[in-house]
Amino acid sequence: MFNVSERRTRRDLTPVRQVMHEAVDRIDFLHRHQGQILGVPTGFTQLDRLLSGFQKSDLIILAARPSVGKTSLSLNFALNAARKYRKVVAFFSLEMSAEQLVQRLLAMETGIDQQRLRRGEIEDHEWDILMAAAGELSSTMLFIDDTPALSALELRTKARRLQAEHGLDMVIVDYLQLMRGDTRSENRVQEISYISRSLKSLARELETPLIALSQLSRAIESRTDHKPMLSDLRESGAIEQDADIVMFIYREDMVKENSEKKNIADVIVAKHRNGPTDSIPLYFRKELTKFENLEVVREALE
Repeated sequence: MFNVSERRTRRDLTPVRQVMHEAVDRIDFLHRHQGQILGVPTGFTQLDRLLSGFQKSDLIILAARPSVGKTSLSLNFALNAARKYRKVVAFFSLEMSAEQLVQRLLAMETGIDQQRLRRGEIEDHEWDILMAAAGELSSTMLFIDDTPALSALELRTKARRLQAEHGLDMVIVDYLQLMRGDTRSENRVQEISYISRSLKSLARELETPLIALSQLSRAIESRTDHKPMLSDLRESGAIEQDADIVMFIYREDMVKENSEKKNIADVIVAKHRNGPTDSIPLYFRKELTKFENLEVVREALE
Protein backbone atom coordinates (compact mmCIF):
# COMPACT_ATOMS: atom_id res chain seq x y z
CA MET A 1 0.00 0.00 0.00
CA PHE A 2 2.74 2.42 0.94
CA ASN A 3 5.31 1.72 -1.83
CA VAL A 4 4.99 5.25 -3.26
CA SER A 5 5.49 6.80 0.18
CA GLU A 6 8.52 4.60 0.83
CA ARG A 7 10.13 5.62 -2.47
CA ARG A 8 9.62 9.29 -1.64
CA THR A 9 11.36 8.99 1.73
CA ARG A 10 14.32 6.88 0.47
CA ARG A 11 16.25 9.42 -1.58
CA ASP A 12 19.67 8.73 -3.11
CA LEU A 13 22.28 11.09 -4.51
CA THR A 14 20.88 12.48 -7.75
CA PRO A 15 22.84 13.88 -10.72
CA VAL A 16 22.24 17.62 -11.06
CA ARG A 17 21.30 17.13 -14.73
CA GLN A 18 18.26 15.11 -13.64
CA VAL A 19 17.13 17.77 -11.17
CA MET A 20 17.88 20.43 -13.79
CA HIS A 21 15.41 18.88 -16.23
CA GLU A 22 12.73 18.93 -13.53
CA ALA A 23 13.55 22.53 -12.55
CA VAL A 24 13.42 23.81 -16.14
CA ASP A 25 10.17 21.94 -16.77
CA ARG A 26 8.73 23.55 -13.64
CA ILE A 27 9.82 27.04 -14.76
CA ASP A 28 8.27 26.42 -18.18
CA PHE A 29 5.03 25.30 -16.53
CA LEU A 30 4.96 28.41 -14.32
CA HIS A 31 5.63 30.62 -17.34
CA ARG A 32 2.69 29.13 -19.22
CA HIS A 33 0.39 29.49 -16.22
CA GLN A 34 1.33 32.96 -14.99
CA GLY A 35 -1.28 34.52 -12.73
CA GLN A 36 -3.06 31.23 -12.09
CA ILE A 37 -3.47 29.60 -8.68
CA LEU A 38 -1.15 26.61 -8.86
CA GLY A 39 -1.66 25.21 -5.37
CA VAL A 40 -4.78 24.28 -3.42
CA PRO A 41 -6.89 27.49 -3.43
CA THR A 42 -7.68 29.05 -0.06
CA GLY A 43 -10.92 30.49 -1.44
CA PHE A 44 -9.87 34.02 -0.45
CA THR A 45 -8.91 36.24 -3.38
CA GLN A 46 -6.12 38.35 -1.88
CA LEU A 47 -4.62 35.44 0.04
CA ASP A 48 -4.56 33.29 -3.10
CA ARG A 49 -2.95 36.15 -4.99
CA LEU A 50 -0.21 36.33 -2.35
CA LEU A 51 0.40 32.59 -1.92
CA SER A 52 -0.87 31.23 -5.26
CA GLY A 53 -2.75 28.72 -3.11
CA PHE A 54 -1.23 26.25 -0.66
CA GLN A 55 1.71 24.54 -2.36
CA LYS A 56 2.69 20.88 -2.40
CA SER A 57 5.04 19.75 0.38
CA ASP A 58 4.65 23.01 2.33
CA LEU A 59 4.14 23.10 6.09
CA ILE A 60 1.79 26.00 6.86
CA ILE A 61 1.42 27.15 10.47
CA LEU A 62 -1.79 29.00 11.36
CA ALA A 63 -1.47 30.54 14.81
CA ALA A 64 -3.51 32.75 17.12
CA ARG A 65 -4.54 33.13 20.75
CA PRO A 66 -7.60 31.14 21.93
CA SER A 67 -11.05 32.08 20.55
CA VAL A 68 -9.68 34.27 17.75
CA GLY A 69 -10.73 31.92 14.95
CA LYS A 70 -8.02 29.33 14.19
CA THR A 71 -10.40 26.39 13.87
CA SER A 72 -12.96 28.49 11.99
CA LEU A 73 -10.45 29.70 9.38
CA SER A 74 -8.97 26.23 8.92
CA LEU A 75 -12.49 24.83 8.42
CA ASN A 76 -13.09 27.55 5.83
CA PHE A 77 -9.92 26.42 4.04
CA ALA A 78 -11.10 22.79 4.18
CA LEU A 79 -14.62 23.59 2.98
CA ASN A 80 -13.45 25.83 0.14
CA ALA A 81 -10.99 23.20 -1.08
CA ALA A 82 -13.37 20.24 -0.77
CA ARG A 83 -16.61 21.83 -1.99
CA LYS A 84 -15.58 24.54 -4.46
CA TYR A 85 -12.53 22.81 -5.91
CA ARG A 86 -13.41 19.12 -5.28
CA LYS A 87 -10.15 18.42 -3.44
CA VAL A 88 -9.55 15.51 -1.06
CA VAL A 89 -8.97 17.00 2.39
CA ALA A 90 -8.07 15.30 5.68
CA PHE A 91 -8.98 17.24 8.83
CA PHE A 92 -7.47 15.91 12.07
CA SER A 93 -9.26 17.49 15.03
CA LEU A 94 -7.66 16.83 18.40
CA GLU A 95 -9.86 19.32 20.26
CA MET A 96 -13.39 19.24 18.81
CA SER A 97 -15.54 16.25 17.88
CA ALA A 98 -16.44 15.46 14.28
CA GLU A 99 -20.08 16.29 15.04
CA GLN A 100 -19.15 19.74 16.36
CA LEU A 101 -17.11 20.45 13.25
CA VAL A 102 -19.91 19.34 10.93
CA GLN A 103 -22.31 21.60 12.84
CA ARG A 104 -19.98 24.52 12.10
CA LEU A 105 -19.81 23.52 8.44
CA LEU A 106 -23.62 23.50 8.28
CA ALA A 107 -23.73 26.99 9.80
CA MET A 108 -21.29 28.24 7.15
CA GLU A 109 -23.25 26.66 4.32
CA THR A 110 -26.78 27.56 5.42
CA GLY A 111 -26.28 30.97 7.03
CA ILE A 112 -28.13 29.70 10.11
CA ASP A 113 -26.64 30.84 13.42
CA GLN A 114 -24.59 27.97 14.85
CA GLN A 115 -26.06 28.51 18.33
CA ARG A 116 -29.54 27.96 16.91
CA LEU A 117 -28.34 24.80 15.18
CA ARG A 118 -26.84 23.61 18.46
CA ARG A 119 -30.19 24.10 20.21
CA GLY A 120 -32.26 22.72 17.32
CA GLU A 121 -34.07 26.05 16.82
CA ILE A 122 -34.83 25.65 13.12
CA GLU A 123 -37.66 27.51 11.39
CA ASP A 124 -39.94 25.47 9.10
CA HIS A 125 -38.68 27.22 5.96
CA GLU A 126 -35.05 26.52 6.92
CA TRP A 127 -35.30 22.73 6.79
CA ASP A 128 -35.01 22.59 3.01
CA ILE A 129 -31.92 24.83 3.18
CA LEU A 130 -30.42 22.63 5.90
CA MET A 131 -31.04 19.37 4.06
CA ALA A 132 -29.68 20.78 0.79
CA ALA A 133 -26.50 21.87 2.57
CA ALA A 134 -26.20 18.49 4.28
CA GLY A 135 -26.45 16.77 0.91
CA GLU A 136 -23.87 19.06 -0.67
CA LEU A 137 -21.40 18.57 2.20
CA SER A 138 -21.93 14.80 2.14
CA SER A 139 -20.86 14.70 -1.50
CA THR A 140 -17.44 16.23 -0.77
CA MET A 141 -14.20 14.35 -0.17
CA LEU A 142 -13.65 15.92 3.24
CA PHE A 143 -12.53 13.37 5.84
CA ILE A 144 -12.55 14.13 9.59
CA ASP A 145 -10.61 12.26 12.28
CA ASP A 146 -11.30 13.39 15.85
CA THR A 147 -8.91 11.07 17.70
CA PRO A 148 -7.64 12.97 20.77
CA ALA A 149 -3.92 13.06 21.66
CA LEU A 150 -2.94 11.73 18.23
CA SER A 151 0.73 10.81 17.86
CA ALA A 152 2.91 11.84 14.94
CA LEU A 153 3.18 8.19 13.85
CA GLU A 154 -0.60 7.66 14.01
CA LEU A 155 -1.18 10.78 11.94
CA ARG A 156 1.34 9.63 9.33
CA THR A 157 -0.26 6.17 9.13
CA LYS A 158 -3.79 7.54 8.69
CA ALA A 159 -2.76 10.13 6.11
CA ARG A 160 -0.83 7.53 4.11
CA ARG A 161 -3.82 5.19 4.13
CA LEU A 162 -6.20 7.91 2.95
CA GLN A 163 -3.82 8.88 0.17
CA ALA A 164 -3.52 5.26 -0.97
CA GLU A 165 -7.30 4.74 -0.98
CA HIS A 166 -8.67 8.08 -2.21
CA GLY A 167 -5.78 10.39 -3.06
CA LEU A 168 -5.00 13.39 -0.87
CA ASP A 169 -4.71 17.09 -1.69
CA MET A 170 -4.45 18.77 1.72
CA VAL A 171 -4.02 17.89 5.41
CA ILE A 172 -5.12 20.05 8.36
CA VAL A 173 -4.16 19.40 12.01
CA ASP A 174 -6.03 21.17 14.83
CA TYR A 175 -3.81 21.68 16.72
CA LEU A 176 -0.08 20.95 17.01
CA GLN A 177 0.34 21.31 20.79
CA LEU A 178 -2.31 18.62 21.42
CA MET A 179 -0.30 16.01 19.52
CA ARG A 180 2.00 13.47 21.15
CA GLY A 181 5.50 12.51 20.15
CA ASP A 182 6.14 8.87 19.31
CA THR A 183 8.08 8.29 22.52
CA ARG A 184 7.57 9.56 26.06
CA SER A 185 9.48 12.76 26.73
CA GLU A 186 9.63 14.95 29.80
CA ASN A 187 11.01 17.82 27.73
CA ARG A 188 8.00 19.46 26.07
CA VAL A 189 10.13 21.74 23.89
CA GLN A 190 11.95 18.75 22.40
CA GLU A 191 8.66 16.91 21.92
CA ILE A 192 7.09 19.85 20.05
CA SER A 193 10.24 20.18 17.94
CA TYR A 194 9.96 16.50 17.02
CA ILE A 195 6.27 16.86 16.12
CA SER A 196 6.99 19.95 14.00
CA ARG A 197 9.76 18.15 12.09
CA SER A 198 7.49 15.12 11.64
CA LEU A 199 4.73 17.27 10.12
CA LYS A 200 7.17 18.89 7.68
CA SER A 201 8.52 15.46 6.75
CA LEU A 202 4.98 14.17 6.19
CA ALA A 203 4.10 17.12 3.94
CA ARG A 204 7.14 16.35 1.79
CA GLU A 205 6.44 12.62 1.72
CA LEU A 206 2.79 13.01 0.72
CA GLU A 207 3.57 15.96 -1.55
CA THR A 208 0.58 17.83 -0.14
CA PRO A 209 0.26 21.09 1.80
CA LEU A 210 -0.11 20.44 5.52
CA ILE A 211 -1.73 23.15 7.67
CA ALA A 212 -0.99 22.85 11.38
CA LEU A 213 -2.76 25.11 13.84
CA SER A 214 -0.69 26.39 16.73
CA GLN A 215 -1.12 28.24 19.98
CA LEU A 216 0.71 31.46 20.79
CA SER A 217 2.47 32.25 24.05
CA ARG A 218 1.07 34.70 26.58
CA ALA A 219 3.88 37.13 25.75
CA ILE A 220 1.56 38.63 23.15
CA GLU A 221 -0.68 39.96 25.95
CA SER A 222 2.15 42.03 27.42
CA ARG A 223 2.35 44.19 24.28
CA THR A 224 0.07 47.17 23.80
CA ASP A 225 -1.25 46.25 20.35
CA HIS A 226 -1.40 42.46 20.99
CA LYS A 227 -0.18 41.86 17.43
CA PRO A 228 1.42 38.42 17.08
CA MET A 229 5.08 37.97 16.12
CA LEU A 230 7.09 34.93 15.06
CA SER A 231 8.71 34.82 18.50
CA ASP A 232 5.24 34.22 20.01
CA LEU A 233 4.97 30.69 18.61
CA ARG A 234 4.52 28.58 21.69
CA GLU A 235 6.99 26.08 23.16
CA SER A 236 9.47 25.74 20.32
CA GLY A 237 11.49 27.84 17.89
CA ALA A 238 11.55 24.75 15.66
CA ILE A 239 8.00 25.51 14.54
CA GLU A 240 9.14 28.74 12.88
CA GLN A 241 12.20 27.03 11.38
CA ASP A 242 10.28 24.07 9.93
CA ALA A 243 7.39 26.10 8.54
CA ASP A 244 7.34 27.27 4.94
CA ILE A 245 4.53 29.70 5.77
CA VAL A 246 3.51 31.16 9.12
CA MET A 247 0.16 32.94 9.29
CA PHE A 248 -1.35 34.73 12.29
CA ILE A 249 -4.94 35.80 12.85
CA TYR A 250 -5.27 39.23 14.47
CA ARG A 251 -8.60 40.79 15.38
CA GLU A 252 -8.26 44.38 16.50
CA ASP A 253 -11.87 44.52 17.70
CA MET A 254 -11.01 41.93 20.37
CA VAL A 255 -8.37 44.15 21.99
CA LYS A 256 -9.61 47.68 21.22
CA GLU A 257 -13.06 48.59 22.47
CA ASN A 258 -13.65 51.35 19.91
CA SER A 259 -11.94 49.68 16.97
CA GLU A 260 -13.02 50.77 13.50
CA LYS A 261 -12.26 47.26 12.23
CA LYS A 262 -15.39 45.63 13.60
CA ASN A 263 -15.72 42.00 12.43
CA ILE A 264 -12.49 42.26 10.45
CA ALA A 265 -9.70 39.73 10.93
CA ASP A 266 -6.22 40.37 9.60
CA VAL A 267 -4.49 37.24 8.33
CA ILE A 268 -0.84 38.18 8.76
CA VAL A 269 1.54 36.18 6.57
CA ALA A 270 4.64 36.68 8.73
CA LYS A 271 6.83 34.10 7.01
CA HIS A 272 6.68 32.98 3.38
CA ARG A 273 9.75 30.98 2.43
CA ASN A 274 9.15 31.23 -1.31
CA GLY A 275 7.39 34.57 -1.66
CA PRO A 276 6.39 37.93 -0.16
CA THR A 277 4.73 38.58 3.20
CA ASP A 278 1.68 40.77 3.76
CA SER A 279 -1.47 41.22 5.85
CA ILE A 280 -4.80 40.24 4.30
CA PRO A 281 -8.08 41.53 5.82
CA LEU A 282 -11.05 39.13 5.88
CA TYR A 283 -14.60 39.63 7.12
CA PHE A 284 -15.55 37.34 10.03
CA ARG A 285 -19.17 36.35 10.73
CA LYS A 286 -18.81 35.00 14.25
CA GLU A 287 -22.35 33.60 14.45
CA LEU A 288 -21.58 31.43 11.41
CA THR A 289 -17.87 30.90 12.19
CA LYS A 290 -17.37 31.99 8.60
CA PHE A 291 -14.66 34.10 6.95
CA GLU A 292 -15.40 35.96 3.72
CA ASN A 293 -13.57 38.13 1.21
CA LEU A 294 -13.77 41.64 2.66
CA GLU A 295 -14.16 43.31 -0.74
CA VAL A 296 -17.20 41.14 -1.54
CA VAL A 297 -18.89 42.05 1.75
CA ARG A 298 -18.21 45.76 1.22
CA GLU A 299 -19.65 45.65 -2.30
CA ALA A 300 -22.79 43.95 -0.98
CA LEU A 301 -23.23 46.64 1.67
CA GLU A 302 -22.82 49.55 -0.77
